[in-house]
Amino acid sequence: MRFLPGLICLLPLLSPLAHAELIDDVNDRGELRIALEANTPPFNFKDGDTLTGFEVELGQLLANELDVRADFIVTDEADLLQGVESGKYDVALNHIALTPELKDRFDFSEPYGKVDSQLLAKKDEQPRPMVLVQALTEEKPKAAAPVDLAIPFQKGNPAFQASLASAMERIKADGRLAALTEKWLKP
Repeated sequence: MRFLPGLICLLPLLSPLAHAELIDDVNDRGELRIALEANTPPFNFKDGDTLTGFEVELGQLLANELDVRADFIVTDEADLLQGVESGKYDVALNHIALTPELKDRFDFSEPYGKVDSQLLAKKDEQPRPMVLVQALTEEKPKAAAPVDLAIPFQKGNPAFQASLASAMERIKADGRLAALTEKWLKP
C-alpha cells in the first residue's frame, strides 16, 4: 500500500508505452488495411467484381514491401478519413491531396504522385461553363495547379512512417512506381 501513491504518479509516464505503434499492429495482423472508394478510374475502381487501378496496384506493392497482405476496404467519402483517424483503417489510398488542413489531422507518406487538380474533381460534379466565361472575358481559363498525392495515416506513428517511407523508396528506386504511373496515369 505504501507504493500505491508512487505507482499512481508513474502511470501518466507509462501511458505512451501502452499505445502500440501502428506498424506493430499491422505486423501482428499480417495485413495492411487500406481504405478506398473504388469509384474513380484510373485511381481505383471495380472492373466487374475485381478491384483495380493505380492505387490498388500501389497498395499491393506497399503491402508486399511491408511483408504483409493488402486488405482493401471499399468505403465512402464520409467514412474514409474518419476511419483512418479512428484506427478502423491503417491508411487511405484514394488520391488524397496533401493539404495543410489534412496535415494538421494526419501524418503522411512522401508524395507518390503529382496530378492536375482537375483530375480529382468528383464524378458527380457538373462541369463549369468555362467556354462561356472565356468568351465573355476573352481570357483563357487558368490551368489548375498540380497537387501532390500522399497516403494519410494516424498521427504519432514514427516507426510506421519510417517503414512506409522505406517501402515507397524501394518502389520508386526500382522503377515500379514509374511503371504504374505510365500504365495508369499517362494518356
